[in-house]
Amino acid sequence: MSAAFAEFNAAVFRDGTALDRKTKELLAVAVALTTQCQGCLRAHTRQAVRAGATQAELAETVHVAAALRAGGAMFHGGSFVMPHSHGPNA
Repeated sequence: MSAAFAEFNAAVFRDGTALDRKTKELLAVAVALTTQCQGCLRAHTRQAVRAGATQAELAETVHVAAALRAGGAMFHGGSFVMPHSHGPNA
């Protein structure tokens, strides 16, 4: 990890900002689930637990990420894939 990124990451996850550490880590888990970043998932899940996240909170985070990822697939499928399957040359 470059020094610049490490510094940026530390600033993003520092305490004393609008969001508490646990919330930031749960957000990071949700983003990592949608981007499928395995290293990020391991690190941020561990950090979320250290920040006090419960299994119920982690499960709900998984559900939110799944809904967003599925919602994106439904929207893009309906917008970009399905219209083409009903055209005159389908």
